[in-house]
Amino acid sequence: MITDKKTPYRLIGDEDLQRLKERERDIFRTRTAKSKEIFEKAQGMLLNGTPTPWMGDWGTEYPVFLEKAVGNCLYDLDGNEYIDYCLGDTGAMFGHSPEATAEAAVKQVRRGITTMLPSTASLEIGTELGRRFGLPLWQVAMTATEANRYVFRICRALTGRPKVLSINESYHGSLDETLPHLGEGGKLELRSEYDMNPGVAKETLSRIVEFNDIEALERELAYEDCACVITEPVMTNCGMVLPDEGYLEQMRDLCTKYGTYLVIDETHTFSFGYGGYTKAFGLKPDFLTLGKSIAGGIPVAVYGFTKDIGEAINASFGHKSVADPMGISGTLSGNMFAIAVMLETLRKVATPEAFRHMIEKQEKLSDGLAAILRKNSVPWSLTRSGARCELQFMPFLPRNGREAKEHFDWELMYYTHLFLENRGIVITPFHNMMLISPVTSDGDIQRLVDGWDECISELAGR
Repeated sequence: MITDKKTPYRLIGDEDLQRLKERERDIFRTRTAKSKEIFEKAQGMLLNGTPTPWMGDWGTEYPVFLEKAVGNCLYDLDGNEYIDYCLGDTGAMFGHSPEATAEAAVKQVRRGITTMLPSTASLEIGTELGRRFGLPLWQVAMTATEANRYVFRICRALTGRPKVLSINESYHGSLDETLPHLGEGGKLELRSEYDMNPGVAKETLSRIVEFNDIEALERELAYEDCACVITEPVMTNCGMVLPDEGYLEQMRDLCTKYGTYLVIDETHTFSFGYGGYTKAFGLKPDFLTLGKSIAGGIPVAVYGFTKDIGEAINASFGHKSVADPMGISGTLSGNMFAIAVMLETLRKVATPEAFRHMIEKQEKLSDGLAAILRKNSVPWSLTRSGARCELQFMPFLPRNGREAKEHFDWELMYYTHLFLENRGIVITPFHNMMLISPVTSDGDIQRLVDGWDECISELAGR
């Protein structure tokens, strides 16, 4: 099972870790009695007690049920306050209900929510996104998963090719094309005990390569059956993985060489700055997708593309302003409510000043965590990227998803998350990624540093 994996750099034996975990479970049960009661009641009407599977996967016996979320804090039914470094897995990257976002939502909800007709604010959205990311044409979806799905369909329609090439251990939403993994010998994993997408015809949909492996990328693209390559500029799903110098530029060149579109998914890496990683490093994608945070967590996403692609779409399918011949988008996509809130969030919340604060505090947090590792002689490492950092259970930074997952230690990870949660701190589940918001203070940073210090010092036997 996946939870049996251990890093060689664990610091503590199984029995001692279980003893500490039982102590923390007892603390958790005492602190969250009302959440436990509600969770048990929820079994009668919600599968496994939560409205979505993700909400139950925090490494605790049950999730905490929230009363409210404000700024960078969460408040549960038992009255516990938590400083939030998960931030809705990026959806609330700029804090929960920023004032400008909330005001725009209140104002627009009285003026109309969805109509299937455009508003003039959509023009301003296109202009703002073009300024940030360098692509001239934009369309709106409900989620980043949807945006990626629509881009795949366009790429297939324009190229006549069936497959999508993605990166091993990446995540671009619940899409069949990007969920497969590489198994033994670097082969596409068609069947395993832990199959993330059983029943999917993986061989007909997907090609998968490791991040930073240019030779593998060219080998797979040379089959000339891939409509597009999709990647995050920094991997964020399996412990952050940074690109090698020149890797993304080489990827761009290979896509051009083999007639394959390049799709950059900035849903998480938007935290790198005003125009995400794309603007910061001058990337040249054919398509760019973005979601989650751009309207303060209200469901909306966008995808942008070049003028040449826009012309190719119209040349292939005819210019149609009323109906899309490829069945793209839904009746709620581009609704007036989401557009209005997205515009205010981009203009007044996701500002250059906000990103400067976020990145500055990330460096402060990372410096504090690095000092803890040195003090305790712990052979772990830190990945830093924009407003995010990741504590890796390994002495070197991983170069690809396989290396990262080889050092995942679910028992250790769930313990450290539980330890922090019992001390009023929440970080991203599934791995050790921490995200800073524009309202995170120095005091908040110090509290997280102190929490990790106490946790790691105990694990290291100090």
